[in-house]
Amino acid sequence: TGGGNGVDTGAGGGSGPSTRAEDRARGDLAGPGLLELEGRRLLWRLWRRPNIKPAKVLVGSRNYADFASEASFDIKKCDLHRLEEGPATSTILTREDGLKYYHTMQLIRRMELKADQLYKQKIIRGFCHLCDGQEACCVGIEVAINPTDHLITAYRSHGYSYTRGVSVKQIMAELTGRRGGCAKGRGGSMHMYANNFYGGNGIVGAQVPLGAGIALACKYFGKDEICVSLYGDGAANQGQIFETYNMAMLWKLPCIFICENNRYGMGTSVERAAASTDYYKRGDYIPGLRVDGMDVLCVREATKFAADHCRSGKGPILMELQTYRYHGHSMSDPGVSYRTREEIQEVRSKSDPITMLKERMLNNNLSNVEELKEIDASVRQEVEEGAQFATTDPEPPLEELAYNIFCNEETFDVRGTNPWIKYKSVS
Repeated sequence: TGGGNGVDTGAGGGSGPSTRAEDRARGDLAGPGLLELEGRRLLWRLWRRPNIKPAKVLVGSRNYADFASEASFDIKKCDLHRLEEGPATSTILTREDGLKYYHTMQLIRRMELKADQLYKQKIIRGFCHLCDGQEACCVGIEVAINPTDHLITAYRSHGYSYTRGVSVKQIMAELTGRRGGCAKGRGGSMHMYANNFYGGNGIVGAQVPLGAGIALACKYFGKDEICVSLYGDGAANQGQIFETYNMAMLWKLPCIFICENNRYGMGTSVERAAASTDYYKRGDYIPGLRVDGMDVLCVREATKFAADHCRSGKGPILMELQTYRYHGHSMSDPGVSYRTREEIQEVRSKSDPITMLKERMLNNNLSNVEELKEIDASVRQEVEEGAQFATTDPEPPLEELAYNIFCNEETFDVRGTNPWIKYKSVS
């Protein structure tokens, strides 16, 4: 697993249950328990039988009623710009939310690893930018806003596509250019869409003014809605972003501008690209927050704070999420020519978002190893089913190439690559 950087980018769960000694070495188990040990032995025997699905195996080592319903956590304080108070520095995680966050982040991780595999098999072609390592950003933002709110991002968009409601099958089929994809196979990796999700945009930074336009529509129509407009540190020095800041502040638009700072714009470190790497201060007159983007709870609380700011009529706010990508910039980038494998491994060992959440849940009696491994197994199965669909679903026929250019318009002709080739555009 992993890709060109030579580092395993999975988290939680492997090819089968680990040994008790391995779990104790990782801190997953606190002490011996005969019933638990027997349950794990049974699970391992069943795991090796091909007609038994791991997700269906129930280990009788613990009653789910024994788990805590919630736990309180201290989280890292955000750096503030033009704000007297910031997001909460402690928060509560319920067991239900923790399991949901773990499942979603694990699914995004496994989906990206499968995309890596399909790309290397030349089943996925063209541009492909993976977001493994940045799962806390996708999940933390989504759980802090409403489904009726709006989100637009750049081309590292697979995770946001999923959190906004696109299924694994639709995402994988779009990656392989099949009819069952969320854009019917015409968009590919960089152009996925869903209700209130506007992509996936291929032009660096161009989605930021579009996000301000969506926020303008929210205000114009008097809706209690906001727009989240995301961009990377590589786009943060563009003029169109600062022009957008100015308009958004003048018009008090309900827009959260989010810079996902993963330390490298393509292969250039932020220190070599920007005279000031305090991206949360770049809005000048716009309030800003710098957030630990590897902690899903930090992202959640900061986004709630930012959303309340926008809904209250105070105008836009800027967030910088300090995060990290395990893969290179794209699949054509091995990711280790401008950073070391040791750097990647250090981030994985100290700051991985999935591992961080997993340890919190285990250490605070919100779940146990067996339950999380059942989630891992179900995630692997769902991703494998999505990949199977993406490789067997038919490709769109050539005559549909120009379909859906406009919505609710009469059919019209579209010129092809020369004047003698015509396509019909059907809404």
